Amino acid sequence: MKIEVLGTGCKKCRELEAVVKQAIAKSGKFVQFEKVEEIMKIMEYQVVSTPGLVIDGKVVSVGKVLSVSEVLAFING
Repeated sequence: MKIEVLGTGCKKCRELEAVVKQAIAKSGKFVQFEKVEEIMKIMEYQVVSTPGLVIDGKVVSVGKVLSVSEVLAFING
């Protein structure tokens, strides 16, 4: 599983990154994590409002900071 947080470094982007890392740790699963900050790469996902959350190439959340339990629900499918 690959999880990407899309964002240029704003407060919400940093918050979502921290939440995702907590959720990954709680899940106990092997997850590849990447923080994507390049505008052109973010635009490739057609995300215009950050932060964005991408799991295995699919955008699952845009423009908000999710809770740890919400991210865990995505991880656990």
